[in-house]
Amino acid sequence: MQLTIEGSWATFLKAQSQRPYFDDLCRHLTNEYQSGPCFPEFDLLLRGLILVPVEKVRVVVLGQDPYHGVGQANGLAFSVSQGITKPPSLNNILKECLGDQKAKQHSGDLTPWAHQGVLLLNTVLSVRQGQAGSHQKLGWTTFTDALLEFLNDLKQPIIFLLWGNMAQKKARFIEAPQHRVLTSGHPSPLSANRGYWFGHDHFNQVNHFLEGHGQKRIDW
Repeated sequence: MQLTIEGSWATFLKAQSQRPYFDDLCRHLTNEYQSGPCFPEFDLLLRGLILVPVEKVRVVVLGQDPYHGVGQANGLAFSVSQGITKPPSLNNILKECLGDQKAKQHSGDLTPWAHQGVLLLNTVLSVRQGQAGSHQKLGWTTFTDALLEFLNDLKQPIIFLLWGNMAQKKARFIEAPQHRVLTSGHPSPLSANRGYWFGHDHFNQVNHFLEGHGQKRIDW
């Protein structure tokens, strides 16, 4: 099983495929996906990149790893597909973004965000069923380190939202002055109930940043 992508991200992926870690990552993924249920489906692993071409990236949301329940992970960090019960982390994101009432009405599918240039990523892009963090040592962290370095080198201004400790460690890769980094706790109930999630106002700050650079607001 090999990670492949066409379009504007192909150059990035080709460069990664020539690095020693990449073959190991693909081999580990093959073993994991053949050994038992893993999420998201293999062909959805790079869905976030597929939906947001390089030149369209305006916002990057970075979390930890995908949902590990059956039917939840759909290749976009924190998102679920239509008809899937919203996990607690997603409920907390929508409450902070939209308020309680609109959050209840939201389907939980964040694909419309991606279509507006929001790259929804995790530091680790796959997981074993029922085992959070189980793929942290496969090589994904090296992949997402390189991805953030690549994004840092882009000329267009990008605002990065780093949610949780794992994501915040990636802040060192975002140094270019045209970008901005916002950090907070992870939207999981454990973090949110300790006061590390609600009230950071990231969604309004994103739109202020975009408007300040002559770009359209995100319709959350």
